[in-house]
Amino acid sequence: MPRRPRRRPHPSHRSSRRSPRRSSRRISIAAAVVLALTGPSFVPHAAADPGPAVKVNQVAYVPGQVKQATLVSSATAPADWTLRNSSGQAVASGRTTVKGTDALSGDHVHLIDFSSFDTAGTGYTLTAEGATSHPFDISAGALRELRYDALEFFYHQRSGTPIEAQYAGAAHARPAGHVDVAPNQGDGNVPCRTSCGYTLDVRGGWYDAGDHGKYVVNGGISAWQLLDEYERAVHLGGPGAADALGDGRLAIPERGNGVPDILDEARWEVEFLLKMQVPAGRPNAGMAHHKIHDQNWTGLPLRPHDDPQPRLLSPVSTAATLNLAAVAAQAARIWQDIDPAFAERCLAAAQRAYTAAKANPGAIASPNDNMGGGTYDDPSVTDEFYWAAAELYTTTSASSYRSDVTGSPLYRGASFGQRGFDWGWVGGLGDTTLAVVPNGLPSADVTATRQAMAAFADRLLGQTASQGYPAPYGNSTYYWGSNGQVANNAMVLALAHDFTQDGKYRDGVYSALSYLMGRNPLNQSYIAGYGEQASRNVHHRFWARPLDASLPSAPPGSLAGGPNAQLQDPVAQARLQGCAPQRCYLDDIEAYSVNEVAINWNSALAWLAGWAAEKAG
Repeated sequence: MPRRPRRRPHPSHRSSRRSPRRSSRRISIAAAVVLALTGPSFVPHAAADPGPAVKVNQVAYVPGQVKQATLVSSATAPADWTLRNSSGQAVASGRTTVKGTDALSGDHVHLIDFSSFDTAGTGYTLTAEGATSHPFDISAGALRELRYDALEFFYHQRSGTPIEAQYAGAAHARPAGHVDVAPNQGDGNVPCRTSCGYTLDVRGGWYDAGDHGKYVVNGGISAWQLLDEYERAVHLGGPGAADALGDGRLAIPERGNGVPDILDEARWEVEFLLKMQVPAGRPNAGMAHHKIHDQNWTGLPLRPHDDPQPRLLSPVSTAATLNLAAVAAQAARIWQDIDPAFAERCLAAAQRAYTAAKANPGAIASPNDNMGGGTYDDPSVTDEFYWAAAELYTTTSASSYRSDVTGSPLYRGASFGQRGFDWGWVGGLGDTTLAVVPNGLPSADVTATRQAMAAFADRLLGQTASQGYPAPYGNSTYYWGSNGQVANNAMVLALAHDFTQDGKYRDGVYSALSYLMGRNPLNQSYIAGYGEQASRNVHHRFWARPLDASLPSAPPGSLAGGPNAQLQDPVAQARLQGCAPQRCYLDDIEAYSVNEVAINWNSALAWLAGWAAEKAG
C-alpha cells in the first residue's frame, strides 16, 4: 500500500515544497514490497540514461567475493565482454548471460560475471558491445572506509553541540544548534504543543533527516542498529571485529576516552531518548513524548543555529515509549561494565517506560500532527511491545519479561513471515537480539528464530534471482526510502550468513552493496562520496550547496533515500512521470521524496558496511 507523505507546508523564498514523513504502518516501506514475488511490466522513463550501458559497482568489488555487472542490450544472444586494468590491458574476458527484460527498470539486460578474477587493483573497466563502464577497484579498502564514514554521518547530524572542523572538516563545521542562543528558541526548556504543565530539557540527540526535528520512534531503530552492530561484532564477529569498532576509530570528540567510538556516538542519541520521558509526578509519568521539532516548517537552506522557530513537544505515544524501553534496556546491558551508573539509569528508565506503556497501550500518535515535523504515526504496537520485552528480558532475565516474550504472537521469528523490519515494524529487532545475544530461552526457540530469519533471507534471494539489477527489496514497485530498506534486508542476509555460514547469503549482501554503489539502471551510486556518479545534492537544510554556495554538500557516507515510484514531491512529479520503479530517482535537492537522507537509513548502511568490511578481511 503506498505511503502517504508527511506534509510540511511552509513559506520560503527558496522553496515552497512539501516534504513527507518517512512512512506509517499502513503505508510502510516494506508492507507491499519485500514479499511481492511478481510485478507488472513498466515502461522506462523517456529521459536519457545517464551513463554507459555497462552498469557496475563504481566503488569496489571485494577479492574472493561475487563480482557481477549488468549490460543493457537489446541483443538476444550472448555478447563478448572484456575486463581491462588501469593501463587498458585486457586481463579477463567472457560471454554474457542473457537475462531478458527486467520489470523493475524496463531494460533488456545481460549478466556479466567476472567473479573468478581476483587481482586487486584500481581503475578497472568492463567493456561490452562498444560500451565501457565507469572505473572501479578490486579491493577491500573502500568498505573499510565506508564503515567509518557511514558512522560519522551521525556526528554531522548531532544537535546541541558544535560540529568542529578538526573532526568534520572545515566545510562541514558549524555552531551548535538549538542550544538556546538567539535566533534559536532552543531545546533547553521546551513546552508541550498541547499544554502539559511542564517543560523538558531535550538538548542533544540527532537531527532526524534533512530537517531539524528529533523523533523518538525513528531515533529508536537508528540507535538500536548502531548498538546492535557492536553487539553482533562481540557475539558473532570474527577476530578483531569488535576492535574495528573500538576507541579511536571515528573522528568524534569522544575518541580516546577508552570507550568504543560506536558506543559514544550511539550514546548521544540514547541520552536524548531518556530526556524525552515524562518525569515522575506528572500525568503519564514514564511515557515518552513522540517527538520534538519546530512549530512550523522551515525552508531550505537553514543551518540549525539560524532556526528561529519555537520548539514544541508532541504528546506521548505508546510507540515512542516502547522504543525508549527497548533501546534503554539494550544500552543498560552494553554499558554495564563500561559505565555502571549510566547503565543503571538506562535500565530504570526502560522499566518505567515499559510499565507505563502497558498501562497506556492505546496512546497512538496522531497522523495529523504534521505541522513543523513528520508524524511517524503507528496504529499498531504489538511489535513494539515484543521488541521492548525481548530487550528487557535479554538484559534482566526477569520472568515477567520472559512471559511477555514467549506469549507474544511474534515469538520465534513470526514477524519475518510478513516482512523484514523498519521503524514501523520492529518485531524483527527483538528477534535479532534474541538470535544474537546469549539469553535464557530454550535453544530450540533461538534456533527457530534464526531459521525464520534465514527463511526470509531465502525469499529475498528468490526475488533478486530474477532481477537485472539485484536488490533485496521486492519485484513490485518502489516506495519512500527504498535504499534504506535494501540495506535493512541485506542486514537480514548478513545475519543469515552468520547463522548458517552459507555463502549464498554473503553473495546477496555484496550484490546489495553493488546496487547501492552504482549497479542499477541509473548508474547512480546512492552513497555520497563513493563512485564516479555519486549522490551529492541530497535534500537537507544545511548540506545545501545547490541553494547556497557557502554551504557544503552531503559528507561521504550519506545514503540517499533512493527510487520512489510514488513521486511524492513536485520535482519528481514533473520530471519522472512514467518511470520504472528503479528509475524513479533524481539527485536534486528539491526532490525530497527520493533524495532526502535519514538517520534510520544511514544506521542500516553503517551496520551493513561494517559487516561487509569485516568479511572482506
